Amino acid sequence: MTTGPAVRPLRARRDEPRRRRNGRVRVGGRDDGRRIGAAELGAALGERATLVQFSSAFCAPCRATRRVLGEVAGLVPGVTHVEIDAEAHLDLVRALEIVKTPTVLVLDAGGRVVRRATGQPRKADVIAALGEAV
Repeated sequence: MTTGPAVRPLRARRDEPRRRRNGRVRVGGRDDGRRIGAAELGAALGERATLVQFSSAFCAPCRATRRVLGEVAGLVPGVTHVEIDAEAHLDLVRALEIVKTPTVLVLDAGGRVVRRATGQPRKADVIAALGEAV
């Protein structure tokens, strides 16, 4: 009976759609119309947009995401980057249905969630998502 090699390709194919979505920025969905205020974030919103990153202590992609979002916030005037420790803010994590770190929310100037990305986003995707927020 051969279970090792024969099972792996099936499992890999099953997980393939999840891998393809990882890091891609998607529109709205369950976030349509949801607003997040400065009090919930624990930091002021950006003048034009806010990049909110949910991270955890042992998350390797979170460090790379922090770097990318910091660079984008430095390039685009009026955009701020706020990093939230998911473990320390479980109420907010549950309310926003954050199930994986890193998760990035793009907020417009009023705090409305306009985009969401799970996994490490590419710099170009973050800049494109900001186009809708600003």
